[in-house]
Amino acid sequence: MSATLPVLDSDAKPPVADAPGSPVKPGILDVPADTLRAWLAERGQPPMRVSQIRKQILASRATTFEAMSDLPKPLRAELADAFSVFSMRVEKHLFAKDDTHKLVLRLGDDRMIEAVLIQDDGRATACISTQVGCGMGCVFCASGLNGVVRNLTTGEMLEQLVLMRNLTDANSTNPDRAPRLTNVVVMGMGEPLANLENLLDALAVAGDKNGLGIGARHVTISTVGLPAKIRKLAESGKQYSLAVSLHAPNDELRTRIVPTNDKTGLDAILAAADEFYEKTGRQVTYEYVVLGGLNDQPAHARQLAGLLTGRKAHVNLIPWNDVQGLPYRRPHDTDLQNLIDTLRKNGVSVKVRKRKGSEIDAACGQLRRRAEQEDRGQRRQRSRR
Repeated sequence: MSATLPVLDSDAKPPVADAPGSPVKPGILDVPADTLRAWLAERGQPPMRVSQIRKQILASRATTFEAMSDLPKPLRAELADAFSVFSMRVEKHLFAKDDTHKLVLRLGDDRMIEAVLIQDDGRATACISTQVGCGMGCVFCASGLNGVVRNLTTGEMLEQLVLMRNLTDANSTNPDRAPRLTNVVVMGMGEPLANLENLLDALAVAGDKNGLGIGARHVTISTVGLPAKIRKLAESGKQYSLAVSLHAPNDELRTRIVPTNDKTGLDAILAAADEFYEKTGRQVTYEYVVLGGLNDQPAHARQLAGLLTGRKAHVNLIPWNDVQGLPYRRPHDTDLQNLIDTLRKNGVSVKVRKRKGSEIDAACGQLRRRAEQEDRGQRRQRSRR
C-alpha cells in the first residue's frame, strides 16, 4: 500500500453528492431540524422524514439520497436537487500497511482539512478536525503553519465521523478490526475548545443511539489549554475524556513551544484540569511531544514529574515525527527512556504512543499542507495557459 497512492478507485472511495466545480449545495447534516422539517412540509411530507433522513446517513451508511429506500422516490430526487449528503469531497485518500487511513477533505468553500481512521486491537478510532488550520501556533505542528481560517460547522465534524465510519467493514469477522467506529479522538486540525459549542453538538449526535452510537467515555477531546473552556467542558455533564497538550514542564520553555502559553501559564491550565477531574471523575491525559534536545533532558524529566506527582494523571509521550521545513528532531532512545523512568519512579502513569500510519504522513497537518501546495501549483500552471 503505497504512501503516494493519490485516492482510492472511484468504486471504493466514499461517494459525495457534488462533483468538483459544481454549485455547492448545503450538506444535509448542517441543515437545522426545524428548517428541514419546514422544507419537507412544503412538499407534503411528514415531520418523521427528518429522523429517517438522518438515520439513513448516520446509522445505515447511505451515501446518496437515492439509496434511502424508505423515502418516496420523488422525495429522494427533490432532496438531491436541494442538498448534498456530504458537503465535502475526498481530495486524497491514503492508507498504510497497518490499516490506518487518512483523508484530505475539500470543504464546500474549497478549504482543506484532514481526518484519520486508526484500526487496531479491535478498535476503530476516528481522529477529526475542528477548524480549518489552527491559531495556537505550536512551533512543531504543521496544522497551524498558516494560522486559523475558520471554525468547522457541526455538520462538517459529523461528516468526518461518517466518512471514517464508512471506511470500516460492517461485516468484519476479524477480531482486530471493529465493524464500526468505537472511539473518537478530537486531535486533528484546530483547537477543539475554541469551537466547543459546535463540537459538543456534533458529539451529541454521534453518541445518540440513532446516530453513530459512540459512548461519551470513548471520546477524548484535546486542548492546548484554555482554562475557561476546560471548565465549560466539565460543566457539560458529559463523560468525555480530556487530553491537555503540555509539551513542556515550565512556563519559559512552554511559551517557546506553545506561544499562547504566555496568556495562560501552566498553573492556570493545571488548576482547570484538576477541576475537570474533580467534577467528572475522569483522569486527565497530558500529551507531551518529545523534541530531541529541547524538552527531553534530565532536568525536564524531573520538572515534569514534579508537576504531575500526586495528580490523577496519565502522560502520553509522543516522539517527534519529522515535518519538512521544521528544525526539530526525534529524541535519542536514552533520553526518551529517562523520561519514562523518571515519571514512573515518581508514581506518574506514562506510555509512549505507538506510531501509526507513518508512511502516509499521518501526523496532523502534513498531508493537507502538501495537498494545498500541489493545489496552488496546479492553479498557477492553469493561470499561465
